[in-house]
Amino acid sequence: MGMGVIIAIVFIVLIIGSVGLIISIYNKLTTLAERHKNAFSQIEVQLQRRYDLIPNLVETVKAYMQHEQQTLTAVIEARNVALGGLKAASASPGNPQAIKQLAQAESGLRSALGQLSVVVEKYPELKADSQTSALFEELTSTENKVSFARQAFNDAVTSYNIYKKKFPPVIVASMTGHNNDGVLLEFDSAQIKAAPKVSF
Repeated sequence: MGMGVIIAIVFIVLIIGSVGLIISIYNKLTTLAERHKNAFSQIEVQLQRRYDLIPNLVETVKAYMQHEQQTLTAVIEARNVALGGLKAASASPGNPQAIKQLAQAESGLRSALGQLSVVVEKYPELKADSQTSALFEELTSTENKVSFARQAFNDAVTSYNIYKKKFPPVIVASMTGHNNDGVLLEFDSAQIKAAPKVSF
């Protein structure tokens, strides 16, 4: 076997190895990107569940709170804005602007729900109502599920972002359209410390 044949074989092996490495890196980038999209779908399920509970809650407390229409209207409006933000983010969970708008809308909704719980405290008969109590409990439970889903999403985004910034994945990422970082879903930090508190 001549020196030219050995060099040709080594060259072919290096090319095949390089192509295999690029394919492997691309597949991992794609897997990580899809994981954070899937993790967002878990947030979507929980947020939609919460958005569906809010109109029922408002209808339940409306009869007791005839002088608090402004608070009820603010809750419904904040819910509708958040629902619109969720739809935009669901259409493109990798879109940084859509994720930021959802986070802002969620902060507004959390604030409106906090105001509602403060107002509910003024009405002892409302606090004693079993249906209202059950809806608030379901809302709080869903809030906890949103927190867990959001954490899973942020973990998936972080894994994707870290992997694509390493060498050699950074080269493959820039060549294959994985240029933009995934965006973490962060709610207003003051609102994250605790789910809305309601005592009955």
